[in-house]
Order: sequence, then structure tokens, then C-alpha cells
Amino acid sequence: MAFQTPLAKVRGLGSAKAGTHHFWMQRVTAIALIPLSLWMVFYTEQLLTASHEEMRAWLAGPIDTTIAIAWVIAAFYHAALGLQVVMEDYIHTEGLKIAAIGLMKLTFFFCALVAIVVIFRISLTG
Repeated sequence: MAFQTPLAKVRGLGSAKAGTHHFWMQRVTAIALIPLSLWMVFYTEQLLTASHEEMRAWLAGPIDTTIAIAWVIAAFYHAALGLQVVMEDYIHTEGLKIAAIGLMKLTFFFCALVAIVVIFRISLTG
């Protein structure tokens, strides 16, 4: 039986400072993804019937390339933030939780990097 004051029980559990940043970044990326996703859906629908050269010429434009890269960054970062919260809530073993979050972040970073490189290659060869 442990005799601890309420302060002693919560000491060492930290504060909400780091969680606040995570919360706000999730909201900022969600808001950024609204217009970026609308743009992506609109042009993806148009490009489904376009030839390879028409798609390459479209993505060669600096504005379209920039928006595509912004969408990739925002989408992967938003997904990583959301999945991190799920992992923190449902993985109870601390070592496994840290390893899973690290592997997830590394995987999302690699996938975003590949997508950005592909966008640059398409836009520069057009």
C-alpha cells in the first residue's frame, strides 16, 4: 500500500505542452488538405482521360508541381500524426510503442520522399 499525495501520483507524467503542438499540427494539416485535396481531385478527374504527354506537360508547370508536392507533404504528415495517436492509445507496451511509432514515421517519410522525387522527375522531363 503506497501513501502518496495526489501531487506525487501525477509528478513525472508530464504536461500537455508537447501534445498541444501535435494537436495544432493535426488541425493545420487538416485545414491545408481541404483546398489541396479539392485541387487534386479536380485535376485527377481531368487527367484520367489525358495522354501521357498531356499529363507530363500539366505537371511541368511550376504551380501544379508546387501544389502536388504540398499535397504530398501535408497528406503524409497528417496521416503520420493521426496514426501516431492511434498507436499511442492502443499499444500498451512502451518499447513496442516507441518502435512502432518510429518505424511508421520512417515509412511515411520514405513514401513521401519517393512521391516528391517522382513528381520532380515527371515535371523536369516534360
